[in-house]
Amino acid sequence: MVTGLAVGSLGIGIVALAPSILVVLVGWCIAQLFFNALLATMVAVLPDQVPSPQRGLISGVLGVCTPIGSVCGTFLVKLFAGSLLAMFLAPCAIGGLFVLLFAITLTDRRLARADKPKWSLREFAGTFYVNPRKNPDFSWAFASRFMFVMAYAFLVTYQAYYLLDKIGTAKADVPQQIFLGTLVQASVVVGASLIGGKVSDRTGRRKIFVLTASVVYGLALFVIAVASNFSGFLVGMAISGLGFGVYAAVDLALVVDVLPDRHSAAKDLGVFNIAGALPFSLAPAIAPAILVIGGGSYSVLYMVAGLCAITGAFAILPVRRVR
Repeated sequence: MVTGLAVGSLGIGIVALAPSILVVLVGWCIAQLFFNALLATMVAVLPDQVPSPQRGLISGVLGVCTPIGSVCGTFLVKLFAGSLLAMFLAPCAIGGLFVLLFAITLTDRRLARADKPKWSLREFAGTFYVNPRKNPDFSWAFASRFMFVMAYAFLVTYQAYYLLDKIGTAKADVPQQIFLGTLVQASVVVGASLIGGKVSDRTGRRKIFVLTASVVYGLALFVIAVASNFSGFLVGMAISGLGFGVYAAVDLALVVDVLPDRHSAAKDLGVFNIAGALPFSLAPAIAPAILVIGGGSYSVLYMVAGLCAITGAFAILPVRRVR
């Protein structure tokens, strides 16, 4: 966690000071690599430290972090808008403080020397792969998360262009409107995550929550797609917060329950983290083709995003090891 924080922040610093697009690319790749390593390691604490009957609640608490972080990050960008370096590094400093506190206070699991697996290049290469035929539940959960995050990536990546082109927002008002939309979404996510995770624990059910939340999120993107003004956009963002909140709360708990091997939880969750990271690279590559086919319409793009979320909903149905 500490290494991921330090080198990831270095990558953000490179982006802030970059003299060219190539250097921006290098810095961003470093940041993505090490921040995702940090996130994968933090998520692995869940199966290590939290018993199954409480995982929905704790996943709900973790689900709250994304929207709160988005709102705080947007606010900090506005606060330090006069200094590019401060704008990039202030979120790293504040978030990094909490990561360091967590790393210092965490009672970490230590393997005895005799229990440590022997390291080999083949074993290391195997950590990047989970056999889908031997672990179908994990694979379906991976597919569900991938499609859901793809929908989310389309939404957050193209909000500014959507507001400019579809809603007709003045360029100077875009940052404020994105902040308000993120705030509305985050407010709903907080309540939905905490309640959804707790109810999932009480009922012992996971799949119905993930399926319903994905469908709700998909429908929210259709609402945003057909919105004709900023108020309609806010309604869609509020509905998306409901779906995102419940999904974020329960999906992680479901995944932990279907891990192939509890002794390699960190490795398998690292693989699963690809489903949450890769869509943010693929969405900007796919979106231009969708826009060309759709005549440059961001409504079409968000309808495709909605279909991605709904596809993710039905991908969870074949999972058998959890209810």
